[in-house]
Amino acid sequence: MLKLTYTDAGLHLERVAAPLEILVAQRVLLAMRAGQTLYVEPGKASFLLPEQATGLAHLATALRWENTSAIAITPVDDEFVELSVEGSWLAESAAAHEGMFLTAFSERAEFFVYKLWQTTQLQASKVT
Repeated sequence: MLKLTYTDAGLHLERVAAPLEILVAQRVLLAMRAGQTLYVEPGKASFLLPEQATGLAHLATALRWENTSAIAITPVDDEFVELSVEGSWLAESAAAHEGMFLTAFSERAEFFVYKLWQTTQLQASKVT
């Protein structure tokens, strides 16, 4: 499973071994015990990747083989593509800009998405 955490500092993506349902249940239980509001809804999340990102072709090939609609790669312009994934949004409210997005698909596709994000983050940190 992939966990995308959106904060005011940006996006962080990580792979998590726990099943999606278990992580959502744990987060709901934590919110209940802490007396916090928790909003959970199905949805989509997306982020940009350079069009020339190493491994993007591998992900596209894996998606064709798996014939899944849970992940989509859409060209944005000559330099970037948008990677969209389906999953569940967890946040304080429906209008929150900070929260957690959880998604699960095949191990292979998750591996390629995570590696792509990780590689682009390393490249971005070398540029700045």
